[in-house]
Amino acid sequence: MNTKALLLRLLPLYPPFLGAGIRVKRLPHGWESSMRLSFLNRNYFGTHFGGSLYSMCDPFFVLILAERLGPGYVCWDKAASIQFLRPGRGRVRARFEIAPERSAEIRLQADADGRCEPVFVAQVRDGADKVVAEVEKVLYVRPHRPAAPRAEPA
Repeated sequence: MNTKALLLRLLPLYPPFLGAGIRVKRLPHGWESSMRLSFLNRNYFGTHFGGSLYSMCDPFFVLILAERLGPGYVCWDKAASIQFLRPGRGRVRARFEIAPERSAEIRLQADADGRCEPVFVAQVRDGADKVVAEVEKVLYVRPHRPAAPRAEPA
């Protein structure tokens, strides 16, 4: 098993996830994260801490897209924002999926323009399926350029 595959398998054990009580599950075409309200992620008002809500959404779109595009592309997070819509109580969850057609469009745009900055939105939902927060992620994608050869010392 290569290093990247191993890291993806160990993602549920990532310390920031464990510390906030975030659970992670691999789906056939993406990921799902969930978190129940506990002492570890409760804020002053007795609702989910906003940083934990963001943490449960942070890495997934870039991981999905980087895996889909493969080593021929650089794929990074560029920007993110979160909008809190209602207090989070109880268990909250979010799903992260990118349609194969969208991955293909991103690949074509990056090849044609030299880079692209796709935008993805994830919704954090509570047990009643009401939206607690929306996280917008802007990624940066470009074809991988091999490193320039090093000059020999004179």
